[in-house]
Amino acid sequence: MTFSGVASAHIIEMPAFYIPFIDYNLNFGAMLTIVPIALVTMVEHVGDHKVLSEIIGRDLLQDPGLDRTLLGDGIATTVAALLGGPANTTYGENTSVVGMTRVASVYVIGLAAIIAIIFAFSGHLTALLTAIPSPVLGGISILLYGFISVNGLKILIHNHVDFTNTKNVVVAATMLVLGLGGATLSITYGDLSLAISGMSLAAIIGIILNLCIPEEKHE
Repeated sequence: MTFSGVASAHIIEMPAFYIPFIDYNLNFGAMLTIVPIALVTMVEHVGDHKVLSEIIGRDLLQDPGLDRTLLGDGIATTVAALLGGPANTTYGENTSVVGMTRVASVYVIGLAAIIAIIFAFSGHLTALLTAIPSPVLGGISILLYGFISVNGLKILIHNHVDFTNTKNVVVAATMLVLGLGGATLSITYGDLSLAISGMSLAAIIGIILNLCIPEEKHE
């Protein structure tokens, strides 16, 4: 772990913002590449809110409603993209943090967001976070992704999923391997390319298998 970047950083540094039509022009070819990914993030969004509902004991798909949460997700991601930031879609890692800390207050999360924005202007803090060793981040990731898996299993148990049914075993096993194993599906057609991985790929394949595999007939 090296702190050389911390010493050379400025106390206050302006993050790199990108302004549409000034720093870049809109690329509609790139938009066509990204648009299909919106369907993937929608699937992940539903899954994350289902897990959150289980954690806090409240059906978020009904209150405030899936329409409102998807709208907020889309607006946040659009604004972030226009300013050169990463997608602000719902991440399973954040769901895990809520599960581990047991803190799901909107006010606490809002305050954390404000603090994060303030910290983004601190050159020393940014450099310090960058200096965190990869093994440390890896250890945190094990807990986060493990918690995602455990919460998913809790939902299956809560809904009394019958695992004596071969169809349920096949669907669940396939989703676990794809979601936790880092599988990636890449589709390339000319200049357009699309890569689906992790929870998104697992959710899509799970839905397809559930529709395609016939139900067992019990005599």
